Amino acid sequence: MLLNCHTYYSLCYGTLAPEDLLKMAKENGHQAIVLSDINNTSACLNTLRIAAEYGVKVVPGIDFRNGIKQQYIGIAQNNNGFKNLNTHLTEHLARNLPFDAVAPELSDMFIIYPFRAYTGHPLRPNEYVGIQYSDLSKFEFNSKGVSTAKLVCLQLVSFTDKKSFNAHRLLRAIDTNNLLSKLPLSEQGTPDEVMLSDAELKKQFQNYPDIISNTLHLLQSSSVSFTYGKFANKNLKHFTGSAKGDMELLRNEAEKGIIYRFPNPSTMVMERMEKELGIIEQMGFASYFLINWEIVSYARSKGYYYVGRGSGANSLVAYLLRITDVDPIELDLYFERFINPFRSNPPDFDIDFSWTDRDDITEHIFKRFGEGGRAALLGTYSTFKRDAVMRELGKVFGLPPEEIDALQRTNTAPKEDKLAQLVITYSQYLHDFPSHLSIHSSGILISEEPLTTYSGLFMPPKGYPTTQFSMIEAEDIGLYKFDILSQRGLGKIKDALTLIKENKGVNADIHDIPKLLKDEKIKELLRSGKAIGCFYVESPAMRMLLCKLKADDYLRLVAASSIIRPGVSKSGMMREYILRFRNEKLREKAWNELPELYNILEETYGVMVYQEDVIKVAHSFAGLTLAEADYLRRGMSWKFKQRTEFGLVRNRFFDNCRAKGYDSKTITAIWNQIESFANFAFSKGHSASYAVESYQALYLKAYFPVEYMVATLNNGGGFYRPEVYLHEAFLHGAVINPPCVNNSTAHYELKGNQIYLSLALIAELEQNVFEHILQARNRDGVFKSLPDFMERVPVSLEQLRLLISANAFAFTGKKKQALLWEAHLLASGNKSNPALSTALFPKTHKTYELPPLQESWVEEAYKEMELFGFTFKLPFYLLQNQELPELKASELNQYTGRQVEIVGYLITVKQTRTAASEKMFFGTFLDKHGNWIDTVHFPDTTKKYPFAGKGCYLIRGKVVEEFDFICMEVSSLQRLDYYDRESNIPDKYA
Repeated sequence: MLLNCHTYYSLCYGTLAPEDLLKMAKENGHQAIVLSDINNTSACLNTLRIAAEYGVKVVPGIDFRNGIKQQYIGIAQNNNGFKNLNTHLTEHLARNLPFDAVAPELSDMFIIYPFRAYTGHPLRPNEYVGIQYSDLSKFEFNSKGVSTAKLVCLQLVSFTDKKSFNAHRLLRAIDTNNLLSKLPLSEQGTPDEVMLSDAELKKQFQNYPDIISNTLHLLQSSSVSFTYGKFANKNLKHFTGSAKGDMELLRNEAEKGIIYRFPNPSTMVMERMEKELGIIEQMGFASYFLINWEIVSYARSKGYYYVGRGSGANSLVAYLLRITDVDPIELDLYFERFINPFRSNPPDFDIDFSWTDRDDITEHIFKRFGEGGRAALLGTYSTFKRDAVMRELGKVFGLPPEEIDALQRTNTAPKEDKLAQLVITYSQYLHDFPSHLSIHSSGILISEEPLTTYSGLFMPPKGYPTTQFSMIEAEDIGLYKFDILSQRGLGKIKDALTLIKENKGVNADIHDIPKLLKDEKIKELLRSGKAIGCFYVESPAMRMLLCKLKADDYLRLVAASSIIRPGVSKSGMMREYILRFRNEKLREKAWNELPELYNILEETYGVMVYQEDVIKVAHSFAGLTLAEADYLRRGMSWKFKQRTEFGLVRNRFFDNCRAKGYDSKTITAIWNQIESFANFAFSKGHSASYAVESYQALYLKAYFPVEYMVATLNNGGGFYRPEVYLHEAFLHGAVINPPCVNNSTAHYELKGNQIYLSLALIAELEQNVFEHILQARNRDGVFKSLPDFMERVPVSLEQLRLLISANAFAFTGKKKQALLWEAHLLASGNKSNPALSTALFPKTHKTYELPPLQESWVEEAYKEMELFGFTFKLPFYLLQNQELPELKASELNQYTGRQVEIVGYLITVKQTRTAASEKMFFGTFLDKHGNWIDTVHFPDTTKKYPFAGKGCYLIRGKVVEEFDFICMEVSSLQRLDYYDRESNIPDKYA
């Protein structure tokens, strides 16, 4: 009897989770309901999947509305009807069109018009008018020409009780940006949109048996179902048009890859290829591999760099097809982590492209595979989080910003402050409600059927159709995503290779990976931590880890890439791995305590490091099947932990371990290891892919450091501020120049060993100004003088002063003060300063004799900091006190255990918390010689000597060494004063 049920996927309207809706329906005696969210199908797939658990039949539909004004409800009679409903919704959402009062003629569905809005137009055979009990008296007075044969019961379900309705009103106020007191009735539902029992509804309509029978007829004659699980593959079935053709092409390309990757293949390689091809054919994944192969083949044809990673890097076939660059034979990668006959979820490739190339790759995918609506971006749900919803509710209740800030900080309110109490109450109620649809960071779906078979599609600003369901529902239904990601690390490599070719005339080869792995210069960079700008290895934490692991080889870098992840490090596994790596006796102890576990994880000294380790332990140690073990790995995410299946697998893990005779303490310890890091650790293939890219970056850094630093800057930098990368280039022989109107562009430019800063780096310089500069320079060549520049570029005096202050006219040989005088004198005769480059004869200018002008290098340094965020001067030279300790960072290892003083320039600070939840910090500084100083600031020190922003600090503390890594435990910290900007100090650079 319920033909119009809403969940909270009726965004900013409904208040019921799908599970709550089903539970209520069962409790109220409803055997079947229609799930018809407002202009949305997000809840449909999952609700259909779980409906049987509640004994309730669910029929999907859509409540078509303009705003919240209900036009009609569409109810799918079958799967084709659901697809037609989704297509109708998609067409309107894509073009932002309103829904007409009368539905178009659509097959395989029922259309219901609400009696209150029905205009009396003729009804088609599949169309009805829905009436609420409260409208029966109106119907008797004015039937609008509708006979009872065309009437159905229309009891809306959106809320559960008064609190739920209040939450609805708050959602409507948030959505319409209204104060709750100003929310119009036309923008909210009515309190009677609650679930009545089946018996109550039949009693209300007992005098209208036709209405009851019509309603039941609609429910009984409608049925939509989908297959779920590992045999529900709904991706594009055949790349070539047939399964046989796909396997022939896949084998052919794999055999070509054997020649490319293994000129003299071993028996192991050939057997592994045959094994994988057999499983791929058995599981029906040939098309999936070929689509990925087509995408990377297109990328190579365009000269795009990419990294194939994810669990797909465990596959030899992927390596042969050049989807990945990781040799799974060499690394003994566990193919079953990627695909196995027992695995219920799809395989996973993540392909990274440069951030400059990703959009073209996406466009290619939609052109190549999107015909007939078979490609779409994967959607995701943005939800209300505590701070955000608290702020929104505060605004809705009219609280001033400072009160909202206080509520967010404390999450408490005085008992007498009723409004503040309501904010806290309803922020908890609405927490994790979906607020709006968004786009998955990388997922693209390519389906055998049009994607409207499963969902309505919306059109976000990216301009590609996007599903109204998320990755979780996609996997449930058998649609596995293609992950097309972007990263700036690949942009750095691509641009560096171009710069090296232009600047040095060298074609650098980054694809000879075996050669890179043996390179001594790369090994030295890893050992010394001099990896600034290099993908995944430049951060202070990774530098520390590599030092402690003495990592100068590929396998240790692969391990480091996984154990640096937060879940692994927090679980204590990172420290345990380091301890066992450094101490053979600890390895022996671990083996003696639990040899079964150690033998499974011998490569990593009995420590779980990779995602595969969870599968190995669950399968070999706890006796779970491969399917159960992989489900356990995936199940560590909170979403899957909610599911009944996860709880069953967890119980089986404990039961099996007890049956094998392991004590509870051991079982719990191993379970905690799995639970604490499984969802955060990388697969080994994924880590290996990252390590390959790190080696490529390290090679460029080792042999072409200046070009690589410029490429790094032009791709948004990395972990550090731009000045760090410029300083690194300087240490390798580059000359750093300010922006120059004759040499600079919107990017950092490199000419020989001369780096010119980007014009875009000048704070407050308008975009149109540097566009005019580039146009004038491209049209008529370089500027000869300031007057020549002013004739050719339309620029205000204020913008010209910025350029002069940035030293963009250094090529003239004149000092800034003189140029400013000249600019003012020239501008006084030409207030509007039109571009005069089209004049028939060059304009001549008077020359002026100016008195000697004093310029302070300190003042210049301050201006540089204002314009660029840093100064070209070494910041240590700006310090008022030059009688400071001369200790170098490179000498700290000579003072282990002793108190020292050293001066460092602050680079970055990382905050963390102790076990007692007290704040502490890790600091990273550079000394004047460009070497790292690493510091630890415990809570007591942090309170007494807090960081005071950018600048140079006098650091006092004890030098400590752990596993060859040197740092200082800080006892005091003092930010040192610079000279006043008016100071007339001899120029240290003169």
